[in-house]
Amino acid sequence: MSKKSAGGFSLPEFIIRHARAIELCFAAMTLISLFLMPFVRVNYDLTEYLPASAASKQGLDLMEQEFGYPGTARIMIDGVSLYEAKQYKDQIAAVDGVDMVLWCDTTTDIFTSSAFIDYDAIQDYYKDGAAVMNITFEKGDSDPKTSAAIDQIRDILGDKGYMVGMAVQNKSLAENVARELNMIMAIAVVMIYLILTLTTTSWAEPFLFLLIMGVAIVLNKGSNVFLGTISFLTDNVVAVLQLAVSMDYSIFLLHAYTRYKEQGMPMEQALAAAVNEALNSILASSLTTIVGFLVLTFMQFRIGFDLGLSLTKGIVFSLVSVLFFMPAMILRMAPLLERTEHRSFLPSFEKSARGIYRMRKAVLVAALLSALPLYTAQSMNSFLFGNASVGAGEGTQVYADDQKITEKFGRSNMMMAIVPNTSNIREKELAEELEQLPYMKTVLSLADTLPEGIPEEFLPESLTGLLHTEDYCRILMYTRTREESPAAFAASDEIQEIIKRYYPEDSYLVGGTPSTQDIETTITRDYSRVNLLSTIGVFLVVLWSFRSLAVPMAVMIPIELAIFLNMSIPYFKGEEVNYIGYIIVSCIQLGATVDYSILTASNYLEARRKQGLEKEEAAIWTLKRSIPAIFTSGSILTVCGYILYFVSSISAIGELGHLIGRGAWMSVLLVLGLLPALLVLADPLINKKKHKNAQEA
Repeated sequence: MSKKSAGGFSLPEFIIRHARAIELCFAAMTLISLFLMPFVRVNYDLTEYLPASAASKQGLDLMEQEFGYPGTARIMIDGVSLYEAKQYKDQIAAVDGVDMVLWCDTTTDIFTSSAFIDYDAIQDYYKDGAAVMNITFEKGDSDPKTSAAIDQIRDILGDKGYMVGMAVQNKSLAENVARELNMIMAIAVVMIYLILTLTTTSWAEPFLFLLIMGVAIVLNKGSNVFLGTISFLTDNVVAVLQLAVSMDYSIFLLHAYTRYKEQGMPMEQALAAAVNEALNSILASSLTTIVGFLVLTFMQFRIGFDLGLSLTKGIVFSLVSVLFFMPAMILRMAPLLERTEHRSFLPSFEKSARGIYRMRKAVLVAALLSALPLYTAQSMNSFLFGNASVGAGEGTQVYADDQKITEKFGRSNMMMAIVPNTSNIREKELAEELEQLPYMKTVLSLADTLPEGIPEEFLPESLTGLLHTEDYCRILMYTRTREESPAAFAASDEIQEIIKRYYPEDSYLVGGTPSTQDIETTITRDYSRVNLLSTIGVFLVVLWSFRSLAVPMAVMIPIELAIFLNMSIPYFKGEEVNYIGYIIVSCIQLGATVDYSILTASNYLEARRKQGLEKEEAAIWTLKRSIPAIFTSGSILTVCGYILYFVSSISAIGELGHLIGRGAWMSVLLVLGLLPALLVLADPLINKKKHKNAQEA
């Protein structure tokens, strides 16, 4: 039936003999995973993934230890008088979970006659019938208590209110993720089913493929509970990518089984032969994908570890499901697969293959001329790095509210200084100097607020606990800048320089802007290292698989060129790119689509070495055989990427999907259009023995 190892063990025989036990085992694991999935915690704060060596991370850890890590929000109330705004403020301050509301009533008596109020002095807080306030919550941005407080504030404000800030953004992210993820998966399943129906020869085959992949996805998602917490990015994209990338494995196995059945083998013998054949091809194919994903775990910015580990787990679970669960299900569904057979809807691709081959010289010239410009362009993109660029994209309520507030009051970006509590005089001098900065709106420090001669103990603990502990002081600052912009970075650098003059040791600046600066520094260092490791890793895997230096060089060129083309488009269009998507997609596109090149190279070598075809006919035969599989796989990955792009309102996820979808079809076109020409060109190096024998003859 199948080859056995020296010890007499045969994997196919084991699977066939224990098929029912395997079904029960996978059913039990699936139920356990479904039970565990709701307990997987999701994180929405990118600063959590900064390395411990980053100054802003050290400052955040110290602040959390000394003061807690409160959530923040900014609200605007439109169509209100000064007195009505005060009433709203008092209602918001009384909400459970709200720690402090900062507004102009702390410095201005708004109950006095309007003739005595200097409206120019409070225009950062009230003008044109609108009031803007800064809120600090008792708990963190993503805490359930903060989320409940935001809901209550929305109820208080009604249609007069607009809300922005990290607490609001994180709540919006969580709500959108929960709502959109099911929609994304449902659309993906329907589209993949349609693609598989067109590219398979049985109406039941797509259902079988989706069942196997569905089980693998559930096992992967349930096992995330052992990671503790995963990022919202991982929670959103891994299932779709796992479905798109590893579908090939089940297709390889079933096609091998069908081929052996057509040769007249009995069902169990055909299945055993198919498992033996598919085992090597699936392992070789998955190894390059695993290397591409695993490299992400070497990022200093630990979201790469989070995403890379989950993607790698997903591929492993897909492998295990295909090699064990799928053969058992084929045995169970064999009669249904046979009864629902239909003719192939795909053409022979004979004309397409010959047409592509005729264009090989033009494609080679175009690739040669465009390689350097594309490489240069993709390295000149403008990037976004911070939290604000992730979940507040166009189409979200947070984005719309931010536009309204900014239009009327301009930007307000909160940063906090954490300094040693050694001298009230020094703290007050620092606060006063910070207040003089031209871009500074408000500075709140206890030393600057405390009336002269009044001991700190006389003030309420709600205020002193927010700004002072026994060892440290916290100074709150609001600048007229975006969270992420050259102006914001320049302001952050200047503020840090001033703080260090007063407190050279143990002082930190925290907030969205300094964290974004550290994220930029960390990810920029990660990019070149991760790209180099992924390229070397995949190259070595292909080298090991083919035992030829020329083959991996030919295999890698179309994929690398497709990556350059994909990543250069934002530069040519003048678009800013989220750097997380940029660095991750480079690895995903390489790991997921290099299989197309490997399949094409394998088919070419089979045509030359086993079938003895000449170079031209070998290239055409290779294209005819490769196009259906590459078209199926590439279409699935493209569709899944664009589903993320069109459905997700979360900018980082949508952008990631756009890059994946676009990169997939570009890889398909370049592999089919360029690789056969490269293989023909490198044929003397690839087939040294064949050419040597021809010369001796």
